Amino acid sequence: MDIKQYMEDIGRRARKASRAMAKADSAAKNQALALIAAAIRRDAALLREANQRDLAAARDNGLAPAMLDRLTLSDKAIATMAEGLEQIVSLADPIGEISNMKRRPTGIQVGQMRVPLGVIGIIYEARPNVTVDAAGLCIKSGNSTILRGGSEAIHCNQALAKLVQEGLAGAGLPTDAVQVVETTDRAAVGELIAMPQYVDVIVPRGGKGLIERLMRESKVPMIKHLDGICHVYIDSSADLDKAVKVAFNAKCHRYGTCNTMETLLVARAIAPRVLPMLAQAYAAEKVELRCDAEALALLQTAGYPHLAPATDEDWATEYLAPILSVKLIDGIDQAIDHINHWSSHHTDSIVTENHTDAMRFLREVDSASVMVNASTRFADGFEYGLGAEIGISNDKLHARGPVGLEGLTSLKYIVLGQGEVRK
Repeated sequence: MDIKQYMEDIGRRARKASRAMAKADSAAKNQALALIAAAIRRDAALLREANQRDLAAARDNGLAPAMLDRLTLSDKAIATMAEGLEQIVSLADPIGEISNMKRRPTGIQVGQMRVPLGVIGIIYEARPNVTVDAAGLCIKSGNSTILRGGSEAIHCNQALAKLVQEGLAGAGLPTDAVQVVETTDRAAVGELIAMPQYVDVIVPRGGKGLIERLMRESKVPMIKHLDGICHVYIDSSADLDKAVKVAFNAKCHRYGTCNTMETLLVARAIAPRVLPMLAQAYAAEKVELRCDAEALALLQTAGYPHLAPATDEDWATEYLAPILSVKLIDGIDQAIDHINHWSSHHTDSIVTENHTDAMRFLREVDSASVMVNASTRFADGFEYGLGAEIGISNDKLHARGPVGLEGLTSLKYIVLGQGEVRK
């Protein structure tokens, strides 16, 4: 296969399809999404079979546990994919929405209209659910998309692609609006990120190595985040029950996700009461705690079995594993300073009953999602009511946080006149 020619052909077809998608009405887009959701439920057994083939190959190839977790398509995950599409159907169509109309002294009216980005290239590893989430959001937002999943999920991605295209065809929309790259040759990625004539935006979802490569080589703008070093800070005025629930869930709900807590900060005043309680809960899950000197001494006294001293490298590490950094601090000022220095600006949470501290944390922590008394695991498009997400951005331009429908659109200025001319 000539990879360059193959990718350029996909790009040309995606560009052509994007013109049709930009003018598609809401009813047709919603019909396509409903048909895809129904097909996913209908063919759940076939999807599980394809996923098992991918998992078997991944295990044979020694894929890391975190990647195996992302690759696994459970019954719940299949149901969630269908539910996500149906949630997107229920959302308002942003395309064509006109806002901020103002009449100028010259007589003209100036406003803005929301429009699709065009062609979106999405590069991701494992996670076959991304195929459906991305397809659904791109369809509803009037874009076309080129999906390049990892080789470890090739069978499942191809099975899902057939269902997506079945739904598009059933609604009278171009099947080229969603194309899955069928080759596992890595050269396809290099071509995809070097086609600004066909691709308007790249969204990478994968490991740090993949995203660093794309940041170096891409000729197409990107919506991205590099890693997820997320924090929970337990304030001195925290409710102990809330603190234990939030800090346990943020770490142990799933280890291999970008919104999993990697560093726990605890105010010294409350540490003797809350840290042993949390240590007991973490011990049941065999979570290794990498602690600063004070936390280490406290937990050694309490007899916690899985301990190690922390280094500066730990504060800057996304483990994606049952490992957690722990640090004791004076209070809110040190918490904010530590997070803004070491965080990847993804998601950070405070547990507190002090309203002033909560509001300071929300204002001063410089992250895409900032939370009060809630697990970082909620930083997700489905949980935020976006239907799904195409990725999470910790950039500050265009889109920030979980990227849903509006993040896949842009605004253009429109002017309405009655023959006015500039003098």
